[in-house]
Amino acid sequence: MNFMTRRLSVFTERSFWTQLAETLRYSLYIITHPIDGFWDLTHERRGSMGAANVIVILTLLTRVWKLRFTSFQFNAVNWQEVNIFMEFASVLLPLAIFCICNWGVTTLFNGKGTMKNIYMGTAYAITPYPLIQIPLIILSRLITFEEGTFYQVFSTISLAWSAGLIVAAMMMIHAYSLKKTLLFMVITVFAMMIFIFIFMLFFSMISDGFAYFISLAREIIFRLN
Repeated sequence: MNFMTRRLSVFTERSFWTQLAETLRYSLYIITHPIDGFWDLTHERRGSMGAANVIVILTLLTRVWKLRFTSFQFNAVNWQEVNIFMEFASVLLPLAIFCICNWGVTTLFNGKGTMKNIYMGTAYAITPYPLIQIPLIILSRLITFEEGTFYQVFSTISLAWSAGLIVAAMMMIHAYSLKKTLLFMVITVFAMMIFIFIFMLFFSMISDGFAYFISLAREIIFRLN
């Protein structure tokens, strides 16, 4: 009980929210000064897990808002068929698998980053996505289809910018050269594919095992009756 009380008291302290605001504002510096920004993020402790979580949550919400509020001219989605939990999973699962695989691969080759640093750096790196996509959601309702080129261009920029920042984050976090970072990003992608394959194989084996025992139990019950 005392532990929960202490944890709740942290969120009520003004210093907590001040630090959160400062570390969250630091993401705006990182996206324009990625080399210095990501170095200071981990080595000088300019970032925080709280701010990283806020950015991830904002990214999840942006993903849902984009499906719900973007004009049908640019995003023809039937909202009634949208599964919000699946949309969240489409962001969280790749993020989690990337962090695990990148940490696992780079640890074998003298990577300096911890799992915490990799997650924090990746979270800060995706800042351009909500920063650009939220205004685009509003803009999509104000422009015509013929003017949609601007929408498509800036939407692509938000993804490309985030991807470039992720590369910069991994380069600074692991203290790699650009060439080595790109190499290990490719290796990380392959590791993610292997991870997903093994997970699906394991899940399939578990499902088949349950199905076998269920059918066996039904057969026994049928014969006893």
